[in-house]
Amino acid sequence: MARSDFRFAHRLRVRWAEVDRQGIVFNGNYLLYFDVGITEYWRAAGVAYPAGLLAHGSDLFVVRSVIDYHRSAEYDDEIDVCVRVARIGRSSMPFALEIWRGEDHLVSGEVVYVNADPQTRRSAPVPDFLRDAVSRLEGRDVSA
Repeated sequence: MARSDFRFAHRLRVRWAEVDRQGIVFNGNYLLYFDVGITEYWRAAGVAYPAGLLAHGSDLFVVRSVIDYHRSAEYDDEIDVCVRVARIGRSSMPFALEIWRGEDHLVSGEVVYVNADPQTRRSAPVPDFLRDAVSRLEGRDVSA
């Protein structure tokens, strides 16, 4: 995927607490960066998370995370967390993510969410308001 395939990116600065003894970002922190990027994605889409989903009887649960490491980020680097929804199925929503430092592609990954009833935690169809908000932000129909 090319960086230009992403309509949304959120910039972060690597903090001292996020690097390991080698001076590079500890591998688990990239999932934290993905989570921050997805949170900001919802904000950009105009979706109040989690309150907006809960008001519609929905919530999102992570069921899968994958990370491919290409290069390392280091303390004080400014990095861009690029986020896009690849598609929305009946109840699932895979996010494609990449992290860049300038022109250096550092990390790529996927985080798959499943929409569920917050009481039973059983999968439920993705609400139309969420599909519409994502389609507007992505500039395309994201329904599978």
